[in-house]
Amino acid sequence: MFKTLTAAALATALSATTTTRADAPPTTASVLAATTAADWRRPDPERTLYIDLDAGRVVIELAPDFAPRHAGNIAALARAGWFDQARVVRAQDNYVVQWGRVDAEQAPGPRGGAAESLPAEFDRSADGLGFTPLSDGDVYAPEVGWAAGFPAARDPDTGRAWLAHCYGMVGAGRGLAADSSDGGQLYVVIGHAPRHLDRNITVVGRVLLGIEHLSVLPRGGGPLGFHEDDADHVPLRAARMAADLPESERLRIEVLRTDGAAFAQLVQARRHRHEEWFIDPVGRVELCNVPLPVRMAAD
Repeated sequence: MFKTLTAAALATALSATTTTRADAPPTTASVLAATTAADWRRPDPERTLYIDLDAGRVVIELAPDFAPRHAGNIAALARAGWFDQARVVRAQDNYVVQWGRVDAEQAPGPRGGAAESLPAEFDRSADGLGFTPLSDGDVYAPEVGWAAGFPAARDPDTGRAWLAHCYGMVGAGRGLAADSSDGGQLYVVIGHAPRHLDRNITVVGRVLLGIEHLSVLPRGGGPLGFHEDDADHVPLRAARMAADLPESERLRIEVLRTDGAAFAQLVQARRHRHEEWFIDPVGRVELCNVPLPVRMAAD
């Protein structure tokens, strides 16, 4: 059986979007301003990857609930220093930025016990997976919503669920074979959501902070945005799991919970855009057009 918010719980959450002032309907800003500490969560340091570039830090939350073997492999590679010799090798406009070791075949480097190839983790059983549905429908899946803090989809007929390729989502590059990825080549979506990739590549997490350090990189001149000149590769200076750093050096990040009333209010505010600028508030919203807010903790 699917685990989801009940109709009554959803109705209660959505009714909270009603304001006491008729001239002040909820907006994204007002919903976030009204949140309490209970509406936010701290990402698990064991699931949080820091990637340092010359331009700044990129923070990725891994998704072992969907891709446990890939998440474990990525953590092992990071702890072995594999990514310290990696480079951004591809920047394709309105699509993805990709990084990995360009010398992996000639100089494999330390792997920390990470497997060299993994079975595809394109989807998983939806049994026991907490799921907050989006009622507006979707082109690519029977149902979409959010699970474990990530944009996701599911199919009640097959009982399967999977992560969706929204902006900022991170996947594991592969060859033609479904089991040819190991987490050593990663990409992040920097353009309009390429949902046709769903269930064709293992999605391993999403960028929480610092995506601007990747999305603004010069585009590659080769096919699919690959850089043809090694001089255009942007080096990764370091990659570490947050859990391996002293607590004083970890970023105090908070992520809005996707299973609570505040997030339901946020979805409603994005569905009916009441900011003063909007003339036509639409009244509908797509999965990837709902932001997943991240902030730095005040304490």
